[in-house]
Parts: sequence; structure tokens; C-alpha cells
Amino acid sequence: MTMRRTLAAAALATCALLLVWVFRPDPVPVETAEITRGDLAVWVEAEGEARIREVVVLSAPITGLLHRVTLHPGDTVAAGQGVARIGPVPPTLLDARSRAMAEAGAAAAAAAVDLAQSQLVQAETTLAFARTEADRARTLFSRAALSQRLLDEAILAERTAEASLGSARASLAVREKEKQSADAAVNGADAGARDCCTEVVAPMAGSVLRVLTEDEQVIPASTPIMEIGDLGDMEIIVHVLSQDAVDIATGSEAVITGWGGPDLAAQVIRVDPSATTRISALGIEEQRVEVRLALTEAPPPTLGHGFRAAARITVRTATDVLRVPVGALFRIGGDWAVYAVSNGKAKLTRLTIGLRNDDYAEVMDGVPEGALVILHPADSVADGTAVIP
Repeated sequence: MTMRRTLAAAALATCALLLVWVFRPDPVPVETAEITRGDLAVWVEAEGEARIREVVVLSAPITGLLHRVTLHPGDTVAAGQGVARIGPVPPTLLDARSRAMAEAGAAAAAAAVDLAQSQLVQAETTLAFARTEADRARTLFSRAALSQRLLDEAILAERTAEASLGSARASLAVREKEKQSADAAVNGADAGARDCCTEVVAPMAGSVLRVLTEDEQVIPASTPIMEIGDLGDMEIIVHVLSQDAVDIATGSEAVITGWGGPDLAAQVIRVDPSATTRISALGIEEQRVEVRLALTEAPPPTLGHGFRAAARITVRTATDVLRVPVGALFRIGGDWAVYAVSNGKAKLTRLTIGLRNDDYAEVMDGVPEGALVILHPADSVADGTAVIP
């Protein structure tokens, strides 16, 4: 009987162990990461655009006819090179009434010229006669055959005739100019044989960015014609939130990304002291501050004016600190916590963190170096849950 009871007890114990083994919960598979030491940098990310530092807008210096611009965006220009020409405006078209009036005015001007020529001939003849009489009077006066009064009258007549001749010549010149003006009103200005165009020159060497007015047309003074700039003098303009801008200092290092090419090193050269209100994509009003960055190396030729770019500006750094992946952190009330892996089980551990970026957070206390923590713990993980990395 004793043997039978012993065998039965052993069989029951074996069955119980088998049941425990069969129905025990399986360990939860988890992804783990190790607490390591290294450098940690905190940055601010913002979007903006690349701009040429000095963009020159060339405008028309005078009102006139702009000849077609042959330069196109991307063409290079030298300092002092002519980029556009502005000529005189063509005369307006005359209707039948205006043309008849203009022709009548031209005919009257021609008649006035003929009249002035006749008056000039008359003045020349009068002067010749007056000179002859004055010479005769001087001869008679020298022989005491003429009185002083008659001599003075002859000299006065000679001088009066000289003045009349000068007046007739001036009158003829005026009438000839009036005739030219009247003829121009009828026939139009002879612009084909006149070298009268004003050249618009580039004040600096660079590339054509945009041609604002290309076709031939009459333009008023100060009309923008084109924009030029030096593609080698490029800067990056980004707009950051005002609460992030307070941590950015002049000289801070940055990385330019998102422009379509490799990352570029840059440095903050200016943070504007004022902010502007902008509407986000979600329709929220934000206070944004303009931050200017200079590339530390020559910009690549593929980076153009107005291209979209993003900047990652470093605001704080720490070296040789204990780091935990951000994916392992979660909140318990007002504390940060992780699930550490100890003896195959998850152990809830509270910790204090310092600096934090998108990848790592600085561990002030709570977990030692080399400890394994669970990344992105699921709801099935709790304190004491069996886990398998």
C-alpha cells in the first residue's frame, strides 16, 4: 500500500508539473537597447529657403521703347555689361484731321521760311546801300564838304542796317527750325539713323535670376527689367518659433537638409530681434523669428535662389553622458520611466533625464551604463512580465 501511494503521489506531482508547464504564459518578445555613453546635441529644426545675399533689380532709367531682352535666367553677366537697351518712343499715329492740320502747319512753316529769306535779302541790300552812303559821307566830311550831323546820320543808318541784317538771319533760323518741327509732326522722327539708345548695364558680375520684362514695349521709368545676383554668395533663411529662437545664439552650428542634395554645414550669422505672426498648416497663429545662416563652404552649383531648405540648428551640447533611447521612455504621472530587462523580466524603473533630442535623452540617475531597456513597450508588458529580447 505504501508503494502504491508513493507511486500515485509521484504521478500526481508529474501531472501537476506538466499542467504548469503547458499553461504557463509565454515570454513577450520585445526589442531592447543598451544604455550607453556618448555625446548628445539638442537642436532646433525649421524650414526656410536659400537666398542670394544681395539681389540687384535692374530698372529702366528713363521712359522709352525697351528693345527685346536677349538674356535668359541662368546666363552670366559681367560688371558693366549692357543687358538691355531703351530707345525713343515712336511717334503716335495721325488720323485724317490731325494729318491735315499737321500738313497745313508744315506748309505755313515753309512759307514763313520763304518770307524770312526775302527779309534777309532785303536786309542785306539795305546794309550794302547804307555802307556805301556812310563811306561817301566819310569822304565828303574829310574834305570839309559835309557837316558833322549828316555824317552821324549816315553812320547811324549803316549800324541800323547791320542790326536789321542780324535780326533777319535770326528770324530765318527760327523759321527753319519751326519748319523742321512741322515736318517731323507730319513724317515722324527718323529713328532708324539715330544712335540715341540708352544702355542699361549690370553694376556687378553674377547670373541672371529672373527676366521681369522681356518683350519689346514702351515702359515708364523705374520699370523693373531683370534681377541678377551672385550664386556664390548664398545664405539660408529659416523661420523658427519664438520660444525656440531664445536658445539660438549667433555663431551656433547648423546643418542644412531637405534641399535635394547632401547635408551642408552652416553657421548662424543673425537672429532677428522681432517676430512676425504666421499661420501654420493647421491654421494656428504662430510667432516666427527669422534666422539667417551662412554656409561654411562654397554652395553647390545646384542650389539656386529661392530653393526650399531646412536647417537643424544646434542649441546645446553635452559630451560623454549616459544616454537612453527616446523610444524607451514613457510617462508615469509627472515622472519619466523605462522598462529595464532583469533576469528575463521587465522591471519598471523611474529615472531623471536632462538634455533630450529626437534620438536620445541624457540619463541623470535611475539606470546604470550597460543596462538593457525595452523600446516602444506594448500594453502586454508590465512590471514583472517575462520578456525575451
